[in-house]
Amino acid sequence: MFKDKSILYIFLACCLLFIPFLGSVHLFDWDEINFAECAREMILSKDYLRTQIDFKPFWEKPPLFIWLQVAAMKLFGINEWGARFPNVVVAFFTLFSFYKIGTKVANKSVATWWILLYIGSWLPHFYFKTGLIDPLFNLLIFLAIYHVYALSSIKNNNNKHRLLAGLFLGLAVLTKGPVAILIALLCLIVYVILSKFKSQLSIKDIASIAIVSFLVVAIWFITVVLKYGIAYGNWFLNEFITYQIRLFSTEDADHGGPFFYHFVVLLIGCFPASLFLFKKHNKASQTLFNKWMWIAFWVVLLLFSIVKTKIVHYSSFCYFPLSYLAAYNISLIATNKETISRWLKVLFYAIGSIWSIVWICLPLIGMYKNKLIPFIEDPFAVGNLQATVHWSYYEIAIGIVYLLGLCYLIAKINTGFEYYLKRLIAFQVVFIFICSNYFTPKIEHYSQRAAIEFYQSFNGKDVYVAPLSYKSYAHLFYANKLKSQKDSVNQKEPTGYWTPEGTIQRPTYFICKIMDTTIYTSQTQIQKIGAKNGFVFYKGLKINN
Repeated sequence: MFKDKSILYIFLACCLLFIPFLGSVHLFDWDEINFAECAREMILSKDYLRTQIDFKPFWEKPPLFIWLQVAAMKLFGINEWGARFPNVVVAFFTLFSFYKIGTKVANKSVATWWILLYIGSWLPHFYFKTGLIDPLFNLLIFLAIYHVYALSSIKNNNNKHRLLAGLFLGLAVLTKGPVAILIALLCLIVYVILSKFKSQLSIKDIASIAIVSFLVVAIWFITVVLKYGIAYGNWFLNEFITYQIRLFSTEDADHGGPFFYHFVVLLIGCFPASLFLFKKHNKASQTLFNKWMWIAFWVVLLLFSIVKTKIVHYSSFCYFPLSYLAAYNISLIATNKETISRWLKVLFYAIGSIWSIVWICLPLIGMYKNKLIPFIEDPFAVGNLQATVHWSYYEIAIGIVYLLGLCYLIAKINTGFEYYLKRLIAFQVVFIFICSNYFTPKIEHYSQRAAIEFYQSFNGKDVYVAPLSYKSYAHLFYANKLKSQKDSVNQKEPTGYWTPEGTIQRPTYFICKIMDTTIYTSQTQIQKIGAKNGFVFYKGLKINN
């Protein structure tokens, strides 16, 4: 069946690394639950053309990834498995693309190192275990850039490359919006400038790509307009564009950070691939594909360093060019039988130590939290730490073994570069698998488990559940709100149960974070019914006028 066994190995690796424990932890608020809730509401409403939240039109994200989640949920149920499984599929196609493209633009050695580095680096590996949009978006943008590269170099099957570049770019827009066009356009502009306006790309190439990508998006948008009307289409476009501008120009939901935020994220999060990114080259070793990868890397990194909103996955596209360029450099080092420098070893020890300290400190914090709490001023963090999570001293060994293993392999690396680097990456893969599957449920227990369990207690009950003073989508997904449970809370009714906006006819329940309780202390129309791990629970009282 498989003429090339490498493809079979990629398939088996994806099954072994990304499928186990896929549903062992609740979806994380916001993003994971946000997308999963959109898929759940698509299924319940049978409205597959547009995304919804709380059964109201949701303009922040287009529907492509949500459609994949819908398909997975129809196979596995409306649960964590269904929400995350699409990225297991994306993982296979990503690594398969690395193998095929890496072999074509360089050689099989580079392609192999590319795959190994990607699954052996912390954040790239972990993202395939999530229900986030970014792995799919990043793959589509990368494939669009690859086919533009092919147009600028191969000059063969031009129509195919134009079509595929436009198709993948259009699908990227349908995944995450016009940021796909912005990234592609900036990469093209930089490429043309660096080529001194003597690019092999023609006006016909660019126009063809633009037309195809436009048609891909237009097919969906026109279908939506035909079904819901021009007024809805205009409203959606206006809200969508306004949201995108706000995201770029302001700090969304306090997700700010310094300019160098994403530089640090990539250095530590893409360890060890990030340490092989930079290497001196002679002109003979520079290729056009390398040039495109450098352009894509710096465009995305600088773009999202300038953007006010700073979220870890905003720079996740950089994982693609970063891991390729690192793989290319490793292949050169191996071919030329070079050794790595002392400063690179120091960086290996330093960043490896950071990761080991994380895994050593997590159990220690859990076991000695009562001694730490008096020094913490954030009441919500204090409440989170009060969660009952079992820790033991043997768990510290995970971080210690990781540190000792890295130190040994790094110390030996110059005695057999390929041999020890492959073992170092295999060591990384094992520990990423262990840490992500072992520690993530414990972290989730601190951060949100109490809130999720509160929401789940209302699953199947005809009640109104909502957060107070903070944004969440968890109450919709985990309380399993139904389309029939529509509430008119904008009009003041003479009788009913209290909500912040008015009264409704169903019993109401609320949750807020402990630091926000002062807002509701004097509110006589709600009753506190409990508190747990930084969250406070309320019940709305019946109002009779």
